[in-house]
Order: sequence, then C-alpha cells, then structure tokens
Amino acid sequence: MEEYEALAYDTALSTLVAVLVYVLLKVSVDGYRQWRARVKVLIVGSGPVGLTAALIAARSGKVRRLVLLEERHRTALLSRPQQIALDPGSVRFLLGLGVDFDNMEGCWHNEHFFTKIGVFQEYVLSLLEKKKQEMDLQIYLGTKFTEEYLKKIPACDLPRVIIVCDGSCGVSSSVLGVSTDYIVESCNAYGANAAIERADQRQVPTPEIRAHSLYFDLSAYGIEFSSTNKEGSEPSALRPGSHLKIYGTFRNRYMALACPVSDSKVVKFLRHTPNSSIMRNIFHQSFNAYKTDIEPRMNDLTIHLLQCSRRLFEIMLSHRRVTAAYIEGDNVAVTIEGEAARVLNFDTGCGVNFGLKGLESLDEFIYKMATAVDQNDVFEALSEKIKHAKQIAEDFRLNGLTATMFQ
Repeated sequence: MEEYEALAYDTALSTLVAVLVYVLLKVSVDGYRQWRARVKVLIVGSGPVGLTAALIAARSGKVRRLVLLEERHRTALLSRPQQIALDPGSVRFLLGLGVDFDNMEGCWHNEHFFTKIGVFQEYVLSLLEKKKQEMDLQIYLGTKFTEEYLKKIPACDLPRVIIVCDGSCGVSSSVLGVSTDYIVESCNAYGANAAIERADQRQVPTPEIRAHSLYFDLSAYGIEFSSTNKEGSEPSALRPGSHLKIYGTFRNRYMALACPVSDSKVVKFLRHTPNSSIMRNIFHQSFNAYKTDIEPRMNDLTIHLLQCSRRLFEIMLSHRRVTAAYIEGDNVAVTIEGEAARVLNFDTGCGVNFGLKGLESLDEFIYKMATAVDQNDVFEALSEKIKHAKQIAEDFRLNGLTATMFQ
C-alpha cells in the first residue's frame, strides 16, 4: 500500500514539474517572440499629425522598417506660415515623445505652446533623421501615394501597417479601397471665420486672444438691441453671448466667432442675412477692440485685407464611418488619422490637437500588430483603434468647442 502511495506521489510530482517546466518554457518563448516582434509601417502624409505618428512608430521599438511619404517637396513643406496652438494635453503627449520645446521657435501662454507649422515639422523631421542611425527609416518627400506606388512594392516588402495622415483632401484612403462615407453631426453651435494677411507685419508666433459674452448692437440694420430687458423678454443672463478668438501670427491673423445654438433675434438675423457687409463690420470692430496693443488698427484703407464668412453657419463635425480597415489579400491593417479621419467646417486654430488626440492609441496599436499571432489578434487591434476614434469624435462633438472657444 505504501509503495502505491509513493508511486502516486512521484507521478503527481513529476506531472506538476513537467507542467511547470512547460508553462515556464512557453512564457519564455512567447515573451522572447513578443520582444523580438517587429512590423513594417508606412505613413502617408507629413503634416504635424503624420510626423508625430512617425515619431511614435520610430520610438515604439516594434518597427522593423518605417517609410514616410509626402507629396510636397521639402521647401514647400517647411515654409508653411500658419500657426498652430498646442494645448496642455498635446504638450504633455509630445514631451513624452522626446520633443524639447526649449529648442523650438515659439512662445508659451496659459500652458499652450504657439509655433509655426513649418517650424514644428522641421523640428520633428530632425528628430526622425537622428533615428535613421538606429533603424531602417526612409523619408521620401515629393513622392505621392498612388496605386502605381503600391504596385511597385514587392510582396515581401509590403507594410503590415499603413497610417493615412494626408488631410481632408487626401486620396490615400480611396487608393486603399477604404470607404469615404462620412458621418456629419452638429456641434450645437454657430460660427464664422475671418482672415487678414498683412505683408508689413511680423511673422512670429503669437499667443491667441479670447473675448467672451459679446453682444452686438445691430439696431442700424433694424434689429433692436438693449442691455435692459423688457417685460417678457429673455433675461440677459440667459441670452447666449458670442465668443471671439484672434490667433495666428501678426502677418497672418485669423478670427473665429462662435455662439451656442439660439433662436434669439440677433442670431437668427446673422444666420440668414443676405448683407455680407454685416459680418465684415462685426469682425472689423471686434478686431480693433481686442487686438494686441502693438498691432495697428484696421481702418478704411486696410479693411479690404479682411476676408470673412458672409453669415453665421452651423458648426458641423464630419468623421469617417470607417477609420480603420484590414486588406485581407495583402494582410495589411490601415488606420486613418488627423483631418483624414475627422474635420470641422469651422477653424478654431487648434485643429492639430484634435489630430494628435487620435495618436494616443497608436503605440498600443503598433505593438498589437507587431505581436499578432493570427487574424483574430489583428481584428482585436483594429477594433480597439476604431473604438478610440469614435470616442474622440463623440467627445469633441459634446465638449470640444467648450475647450477651444467657450472658455
């Protein structure tokens, strides 16, 4: 009896040891495989979002080969004068990617960093150039992404991941066969935009100016306005005022005017008036009232430089129904980022933050694609990316204008 018990004990112990050895060996092999796993990545577009995506891929440690395509040549790319405003969230995100704002031309204001788009692109390109010593990184400026380009790539060199960042007018998604169907949703606000280009002014980054609770006296156009309420009229505390933002460099000055959806007389009038000079006068007076002290006023001789919306329009968010896809025959996963995925019909001067928000899940997506064992793993990675994209669009639709205009 004791012999049988000893034999059973030895058998159980041997089985346990074998299982433990198998588990440890499998964990070690899986860990080593995941550690060694690498993926080929192609990024289309080198605007701020595309270049940041390239920086994420280069720093992920999971990319075997990174190819960056840009239709524009270097001079056209880096000479773009538009100003971008990086909010605190974007600043923290970029700091984590090794961006040193102390070595970039720009200025700080209220934890926002303001710089020219060309300056930002040149800085990130310089960071990527340094990565060439550590990995297989190829940057092709002046090269358009087309069907012919895809056909020239040998099957063995096809990227496993394609990241489309070619803007709202890009055609890369169509080339890849991804649906161009958009969902268009209201942001429950009205807005108008204006722009001034003054060649005699400086082209340096400048903090934005915001003004809130603005009410316009349009009595000259037959719309009564009074600071005192008549009996039965809407209390002034409840009347939604307009919000103004002045941004950009002194040379390229932009203005955005927005207000929550309302059926007030002034808003109705500005929504439907056929007189295009009214919005021009509003922007003219608003600029002179809130400009910086060192800027010249806009007068009758310079007002012709002002280009603006004819009337208030409804602010709408357009975002793709499909922001990620799987090309089965080629075993390629596609994700669409930035304005190629979601765009407003209203410029707040902070669009780059909207695009960078979508890249917060890119590092995890690249890791999952690199370590994917089968198609189920790929679909899981794509599913998570799609969920994140939908959440970004929904969050902005509900709260985005509050942060970019109404605060």
